[in-house]
Order: sequence, then C-alpha cells, then structure tokens
Amino acid sequence: MTSVNMPQKSSFLADFGHELREGRQAYLYILPAFVIMAIITFYPIIYQVWMSFTNFELRHLRLQNPDQIGLQNYVQILRSGLPVPNFSFGRILVFNLFWTFTNVFFHVALGIIVALALNVEGLPGKRVYRSLFVIPWALPALISGMVWRNMWNDQFGAVNLLLQELGLRGDIRWLLETEAVVNLPQIGLVLPLSFFAVFIANVWLGWPFMMVIATGALQSIPKDLYEAADVDGATRWQQFWNVTLPLIRPAMVPAIMIGIMMTFNQFNVIYFVTGGGPIGLTEILVTQGFKLVNPQGWYGVASAFNVIVFIILAVITLITNRISRATEPYYA
Repeated sequence: MTSVNMPQKSSFLADFGHELREGRQAYLYILPAFVIMAIITFYPIIYQVWMSFTNFELRHLRLQNPDQIGLQNYVQILRSGLPVPNFSFGRILVFNLFWTFTNVFFHVALGIIVALALNVEGLPGKRVYRSLFVIPWALPALISGMVWRNMWNDQFGAVNLLLQELGLRGDIRWLLETEAVVNLPQIGLVLPLSFFAVFIANVWLGWPFMMVIATGALQSIPKDLYEAADVDGATRWQQFWNVTLPLIRPAMVPAIMIGIMMTFNQFNVIYFVTGGGPIGLTEILVTQGFKLVNPQGWYGVASAFNVIVFIILAVITLITNRISRATEPYYA
C-alpha cells in the first residue's frame, strides 16, 4: 500500500513545488499590497474582535490591561441590556432592515425610470439633465446632511417656509416629534415623522447612482431587439419586461447589492440629519455603535456591537446573493 501511495504523494509535492516556483514572481508583486492590507485592514479587524471579548474602556487606552469577560458584551447587546436610553437591539435591527430595503427600492425604481426617460431618442438637453441629476450623488454626504437638516428645521427651515407660502401649516416639528406616524408593535417597527424627513433626504442622495448604472446598461442594449419586438406586436410594457429588464439585470444586480450594503451602514445621513432622534427612534446599528464609543467610551462593547453588525450584513449579503444570483455567470 505504501509503495502505491508514495509516487502519488511525491508527484503532488513536485507539482506543488513547481507551481510555487512559477508563481513566485506573482507573489512578489502582490506582497506590498498584502503587507499594507495586513496593517490597515486585517490587524484592526483582529484587534477589534479581541476587544469585543474584553471590558475595554477609555481608561484602558494608556494602561492596555482590560479584563477578559468572554461573551458578556454580546449577551448584553442582544438582550438589550446596555445602560443606554431607549436602547432596544431588536427594534434598531428591524428599523435598520426596513430603512435599507425601502430606500434601495426607491433608489432603483427612480433610477431606472429617470434613465429610461433620458434614454429617449431626440430628447433635447439629455446630457445637461444627466449632469444635474448626478449632483446629489457627487456632493459630500456631510454637506448634504447638514443642508437637509436645516431644510427640515421647524422654525426657519425651507420646507416649513414653503408650506407657509402655500397656505398650509408651517410649524411642523419634523425632527422633534416623538409621536409615531406608523407603529407596528408586532415587529417592533416605530416610524416617527423624522423617519420620513431623513428617508426623503436619503432617496434624494441615492437614486442618481442607480440612474448612472441603468443609463450605461440601457445604452448597451441593441436597438434591433426593440425593432423585432415592435414587429412582433409587443407593447411598451412587454418590451420593458421582456427585453429591457433582463438585459440590464447583469449591471443592476451588483449595483443593488452595493446599494444595500451602503444604505444599511448609511451613517452620514442619519447622524447629520436626525442624529438618531427623537429618543433614538431613527437610530440604525452603525450610528448606535458609534455612540457607544463617543461619548460613552465603551470600546469593548462597541467592538462586539460592530462584530454583530458585520455578521448581520454578511448574512444579508449571502441571502441577496443567493436570491439574485449576482455572482453566477450570466449569458444574454
């Protein structure tokens, strides 16, 4: 038996050694990038996972001797046992998921609709429109968030001033009203008026990205397909459903997945428009995790919180990838 297996083992080792020698130059090329990634990405991630099992706080930044407490931080978070006002992990998670998928739905829908409108032949000024529509996406999120926060101000905001000019109520407390407009206690979803304020702001920021992706995909569709569909008597809706959507799918599905990940962790809009208020009703996981560090200084708890967020986002990505088949080969 030994005499039979030894040549196979030697052959495997010889092939492996040959491949290693052949790929030595390629490994040398990627070595600098790997070293940089190890320093700025892998080490912080490993260090954060280690901190999540400790009681690391602000006082440990100099001493570097936190105590190992095992899974205590994770249990405290999942059981909503943090000494934070109005903290409920389940409610924040449900709100975060609702926030993500409703925003992405409107991003995609508006992006495709505008891209289709601007893809009409002979439309004058389409390049100007495309340039103007990209402005929300191109602006820094900090500036956009502060502008929208001022617009929703209940005393001197542009929205209330416009409502006054129209003869409507102009003293609405958009960002301060704590009464729930939508309350679904069965699933832990509470939507105050400030949700719709920040939702409109984020939709305004997000749909231009989808429009750009959809525009590129639409321009790659051969016109002969639409001419053949016209000959077959297909309506505009049938052409859109059977020609346009299948052919823009390879471009839109990865964009949707990117949109889900970006919206799930959309820190800037939430933090700068509502600050997670009122009373934490528009808090999402990433803003809550930030507040555990600043001003609380609970680095161990915040690390565990962010590890949980990473796991949740990884599960969402795997599920959406399985449903959308984004990483599978596509043949038109």
